[in-house]
Amino acid sequence: MTLFVGLMSGTSLDGVDAVLARPQHAGSTSALIDLGFVHQPFGAELRAELLALNTPGPNEIHRAALTANAVARAYAQVVQQLLQKTGVTASAVTALGAHGQTVRHRPLEFDETGYTVQLLNGALLAELSGIDVVCDLRSRDVAAGGQGAPLVPAFHAASFAVPGQDVAVLNLGGIANLSCLRANGAVHGFDCGPGNVLLDLWCQQRRGWAYDAAGAWAATGKVNAAVLNHALAEPFFHRQPPKSTGRDLFDEAWLHTLLSDGRGACEDQDIAATLAELTAQAAVNALQQHAETTTELLVCGGGAYNHHLLARLAALLGAGVSVATTATHGMAPERVEALAFAWLAQAFVERRAGNLSSVTGARGQRVLGALHPAGWSS
Repeated sequence: MTLFVGLMSGTSLDGVDAVLARPQHAGSTSALIDLGFVHQPFGAELRAELLALNTPGPNEIHRAALTANAVARAYAQVVQQLLQKTGVTASAVTALGAHGQTVRHRPLEFDETGYTVQLLNGALLAELSGIDVVCDLRSRDVAAGGQGAPLVPAFHAASFAVPGQDVAVLNLGGIANLSCLRANGAVHGFDCGPGNVLLDLWCQQRRGWAYDAAGAWAATGKVNAAVLNHALAEPFFHRQPPKSTGRDLFDEAWLHTLLSDGRGACEDQDIAATLAELTAQAAVNALQQHAETTTELLVCGGGAYNHHLLARLAALLGAGVSVATTATHGMAPERVEALAFAWLAQAFVERRAGNLSSVTGARGQRVLGALHPAGWSS
């Protein structure tokens, strides 16, 4: 049995998701079968350093190198937990796809190529895990003139596309990305704005919570239309795809500027409600502009458990579009991205393209990733 591990740590910085999976059919582009899942939060010190490295600071090269080592160790611990939970040995796993932790994402900028940086010492992870590691999965797409993101639409198509029906998948991680799966088989996708990143930041600042569980706090507030409209004037929302974003844009400084320009006398819960509305409205605007014939919206990522946010998506879209989580299609929302990186590891092993130029804008399809083979004993 061919097995793959997928590891994902996203812009929410909540920790590492790990999944063990096997292909439904060998050598195919079909979805994966989920065999087990583990989540491990980041330690407070590692999380703080990862957050700090999103912005310029002193001694960055040294700090980034040591943090990449720490990410590898955190990943290796999660892999060990996953293998113990599933009763699988490292030698039974063909490869693991590891995302690394994005700290800068600036494709097509500066020299017309730009860069994307995901911190992870792939060699150390291979040494510690005893499994072939496929990582640095975005850089080849950027080298080919693409955004390097999002990479999940190809996996979404393999997992959720319905022939003859327009379906969309909204991933609500730290950043929100939208996959548009056309009835004719065409696939498009792009980052559409903040997912949980601003909501989580506001909760941490004003309540000391990691996040707004189920959106209960935001549900008690009233949307400030002036603040919302000011936020929606952000030029990113009006750019045409392909496009991607991250904490390089939607960060604490962006939120501070937004609130200092238009907060008025809002209560804290009103800002929470407004930030939730920003996430929902930006996603709905993108869907209506680029996939107006969509009849079903599937939501995944941690934001899929924000009941208030899902209710706002449904209200804004109206009765013509059903809104549900990917669980209704047999895939737990929190596992989707980790499964996507296991799928990308399979694609690399089979030397299949992992990107879609219709999504990222790259000059063509490319095999994504760099390989660090597992160690061996003499």
